[in-house]
Formats: sequence, structure tokens, C-alpha cells
Amino acid sequence: MNRKQLILMLVLVVVLGGLALFRQSKQHAAWNADRPGVGHKLLPDFPVNDIAGIHLRAGTNELDVVKSNDLWRVTQRGGYPADFNKISEFLLKLKDLKVVQTETVAAGDLPELDLAPPGPATNTATTLEFADAAGKPLRTVWLGKMHRNSGGDMGGPGEQGWPDGRYVLPGGSGDTVAVLADSLETAVPEPESWLRKDFFKVESATSLAVTFPAATNSWELTRTNPTAPWHLTATAPGEILDPAKLSAFTSPFASPSLTDVAVGLPPAATGLEHPTVIGLHTEDGFDYTVKVGSKTNSDYYATVAVSANLVKERTPAKDEKPDAKAKLDQEFQEHLKTLETKLTREKGYAGWVYLMPGWTVDPLLRNRADLLATNAAPAAAAAETNAVPVKGEK
Repeated sequence: MNRKQLILMLVLVVVLGGLALFRQSKQHAAWNADRPGVGHKLLPDFPVNDIAGIHLRAGTNELDVVKSNDLWRVTQRGGYPADFNKISEFLLKLKDLKVVQTETVAAGDLPELDLAPPGPATNTATTLEFADAAGKPLRTVWLGKMHRNSGGDMGGPGEQGWPDGRYVLPGGSGDTVAVLADSLETAVPEPESWLRKDFFKVESATSLAVTFPAATNSWELTRTNPTAPWHLTATAPGEILDPAKLSAFTSPFASPSLTDVAVGLPPAATGLEHPTVIGLHTEDGFDYTVKVGSKTNSDYYATVAVSANLVKERTPAKDEKPDAKAKLDQEFQEHLKTLETKLTREKGYAGWVYLMPGWTVDPLLRNRADLLATNAAPAAAAAETNAVPVKGEK
């Protein structure tokens, strides 16, 4: 072999070696994109701003949260608004979440980590998928069992400690299981936990009426202002309101909450065919109508309707000075704008059937007799006997 042939051979070896290294590098990069190493992000280049759909599935339980017209909605709840803050925090967390440990696991051992292929069997993974506005899949992760802080080995004896991480299978395939330093406890296919939970709020109620299907149980309370005592309207002879029994009515529905939204149930199944109706009127002119149906477990089926007759102009006081008038007019208009915003928001709660926790409803569902003094008749007679006669009365 002459010198020229030797040089040509060496050049060929270098070229072939470079191509092999380049190919290996590309394969490693492609492998690493779905199987990040320790210290790397679980989801490299996670396109947070492109995410318009989140799908979670565990066994037969499914959740779809979809963004439409800049509003996130829960599909399994008829498109009821989702909790934007929860979704935002979840996506931003996943964007920066890093792998703290990896291990190669045989396919037969994946069930021990609850990472068996999704399906009706036990020990299967929870599927977490992300899609864009067109429904195109963007990322997939299989979520397994929690990592427990009292044990170090995967699937070891330390499973009874507090969860401090999660076993996951990036891409939903392969044999490289990653461990995260976050348990991702909110990643569950429970539609009710993804609903927007803000609700209507009754402020400064001046009347409260409860109308039962049995009319004799119904009652109405009124007061002159939100801090004045309640008075029972249309009292019958011998009826005396017991103030000690009215503590629950100080601020009715001041901070109600919802547990879930019921979809597709007929009125007969919810008890809303013949509801108990709670009506409230506020100092600002708001009227609330809450229809309460039957109770299931610890929650009531209920609907909400809100309307208002807002005062648009302020009546100035007599001899009001110009500077004071200008200031008070501005404050009045600012308050009016706040009330109009509140009305628009709370009108949006109509048209849905809610599950409201019993602790927010039960205190108001009292029969008329439950509001009266137990010795009402004797007390009334005594009050009449002991009354001071007016002048000229014998």
C-alpha cells in the first residue's frame, strides 16, 4: 500500500467515524427527548402557550379540560367553567419539573409501580395527555404510584411514608422510569375537583323567605337594615319569634360553596320538581332565588337565579356642598359599577344544577315552628296581661 492509498483510507475512516458519531448523537437526542436524564426537565420545550386540552384517564374515570374562546371548561360537566388558577399552576409546574432519578424497569415489573398500560386492570398508569387547539397531541406522560419519603428503593418497603414524588413513564412507552420530586396529587381524573368554585355571595340581606312545598312550614323574615334584628312577617296569634334561634340567619349565604355540577338529570331525580325555595333581598337591591331539591349524601341539588334593581342616581342630602357632592357622587358611581360587575358575574350561575354542601343549606331549611319560642302562647298571654294601658284605657 502506497502513501496515497494510506492517506485516502485514513480520511475514509475519519469520515465514517464522524457519520457514526453524528447518527449516534441524533439517536441519543431523540431518545433523551422522551426519556430525560437526571437533572433534566421531564417535558423539554413544553409548549405551555399552545396547550388547549388536558386529558386525564385512570381506569374508567376520565377528565377533559378544554380551552375555547380563552375560557377553560370541563367537558364531563357540560362545559362548566374550569378553575383557571389550578390549570395555570399545573401547566407551569410541569414546564419546569425535573427528573431526580431514573431506572430501567422491565415491562413485567411496571405494574409494581402502577405503570402498567392504561386499561380496566389494576395497577395501571394514569394517562396525562396534552393537545393543542386543533386536538393535535403534544405531550404524553404516564403517572404511576407515589414515591414515599421513608424509602429509597423503587417499589421498596418505604411505601407508607409521606408522598414526596411520583414514578412516571415519559412518553407513555419505553423502559426508563423517571422519579419526580413532586407527587402531582392534583393530576386526578375527577371533574368536580377541576371546576371553578367561586360562587354567588349574598351581601347585606334585609329579607329572607323560605317557601316549603308544605305551605304551613313557610316563613319570611325582614329587617330594616343588615345589622337590625329580624322580624317574622304575617305572624299568627300566639306566635313569638325566638331570637336565640336566629344565629344562622345573621349573614345567610354570605359565603356559599359548590361541591359539584350535576349534568343530565331530570328534575324528578334531583328533587327540583317540587323544590324548597329560598328567597333573599339585599340592601343594594339584589334578589336571589335558590331552589333546593333532594339531598344526596351530604349535598343538596340546587339552582340559583340572581336579579337586581339597582339605583342609578344618588339623592343628594339637603344643603349638600358642591365639593362634598362631587366626592359622594363619584363614590356612588364607583360602587354602582362594582354592583353591576357583580350582577353580570352572578347571573352566569343560572342554568346549572349544583350540588351544594349541606352545611351551607341546612341552617336555612327550618320549619316555621322551629323559629318560634316553645312557650309562645303563654308568653303572648303574659305580654298582653302585663301590657301598660294607654291613656284613657281601663
